[in-house]
Amino acid sequence: MLPRRTTTLRVLLGSLALAVPVLAVAAPAPTLAADQPAYDEYVALGDSWSADVVLLDKDGLPDATYAPIDCAQSHRNYPKLVGRQLGVTTFRDATCGSATTDDFTQPQKLPLGGVNPPQFDRLTPTTDLVTVGIGGNDAGVASAAMSCISLSPIGLPAPTLPLPGVLPLVDLSQPPLGACKERFTAGGVDQLAAAIEASEDKVVGALEEIHRRSPEARVLLVNYLDAIPQRGCWPVVPITNPDMAYLHDTFAKLNAMLVRAAGRGGAELVDTHPLSTGHHVCTGPLTRYVEGLGVISLNGLAVAVPAHPNSAGARAQAQSVLQVLGR
Repeated sequence: MLPRRTTTLRVLLGSLALAVPVLAVAAPAPTLAADQPAYDEYVALGDSWSADVVLLDKDGLPDATYAPIDCAQSHRNYPKLVGRQLGVTTFRDATCGSATTDDFTQPQKLPLGGVNPPQFDRLTPTTDLVTVGIGGNDAGVASAAMSCISLSPIGLPAPTLPLPGVLPLVDLSQPPLGACKERFTAGGVDQLAAAIEASEDKVVGALEEIHRRSPEARVLLVNYLDAIPQRGCWPVVPITNPDMAYLHDTFAKLNAMLVRAAGRGGAELVDTHPLSTGHHVCTGPLTRYVEGLGVISLNGLAVAVPAHPNSAGARAQAQSVLQVLGR
């Protein structure tokens, strides 16, 4: 059921423009259709790509308003930008770095000793809008991508020892020699593809539980930005061309899984690719929406978390969400 309409739209314009440093290349300012329904109670759920994690920026340390500081929420992540644009009365942001679907129903222990309560605890029967960004950590894609780092432009295969209980099987003790495609597809089985497929039911179950807890809510499942090119840019991002192509295909499989999960779980998919294509990790520092391995982001000056969206990426995510809400 769609949320009730109100007679007045409270759209806060201009805040994003003021937040953009002079040198930054901003995504277009989000806009809403004239007949867009307002929402009273918005809850954001998700992992680090929804928290748009940051270590330090013009706002200072990460935002601890809605979750512990070691969730590393940006003050300007896409949920906050969406909430401000919609002018919601009640906003709760549960997003947190490293989150999986397990952390929706149980507390998440964090690196600095903090504990993020179960993300579903922020949902209520009166919640009328929910955004969700999840699935990558369930499939182990992030840790797998970091294991693809190579000291050489040509990958050198190295043995990989299994870590019990971790999918895919990644041994971070191995030297950074690349050739991760060969490791993850050894024996003719693509471990990452299998892990992504296995995570689909978890995402679907999470979406169904959101509907159970907040039956009046409009639920949007936000996919992952177009971050990985088909060809690498070693040494700017020290991953070989074959491994970068493999990661590109893996991210495509991850987003395809989210399409299926949204359909099965009764959610609307937010596709962030139209607004992020051409802004991948191998583009320039004022163009990319996702940082590589560097710690300084110039597209929104910040001490960034490697391999995560920067503030320009957050604006693109927010606009993608607002386009779906205004359609």
